[in-house]
Amino acid sequence: MKDKDKESYVPQQWFQKSDLDMKRSEILINNQDPEGAAFHLQQSIEKSLKGYLISKGWKLQRIHDLEDLLDYAVEFNREIEEFRTLCQEVTEYYIEERYPILISSALTEDEVRTKIGKAKELILKIMQGM
Repeated sequence: MKDKDKESYVPQQWFQKSDLDMKRSEILINNQDPEGAAFHLQQSIEKSLKGYLISKGWKLQRIHDLEDLLDYAVEFNREIEEFRTLCQEVTEYYIEERYPILISSALTEDEVRTKIGKAKELILKIMQGM
């Protein structure tokens, strides 16, 4: 395994990146950019879930669908099941940012702010389950 590959399996690095994405999301929403904020919100949740899963011995996979990641994570922590709808909805933000031709939405600041709050609850539960 290459050194860079080994680094991919350090959960704390994933949580640090998640925290940075959450901060970016908050900066962008405070600057009236709900689309940018939503994309970084998706990235924050994805990295938290991957860090959590890696801490449980999960082999890193290229998955961006938060619901798929949640499926793996609930095997270790059933309490986070309550965030399934959030994961389903926020996954769309990644798709919209990457493939704008496929889906068009009119995200509102209020909607993204609400999801940022729920995502923080999810990440807190993930961290408590470590």
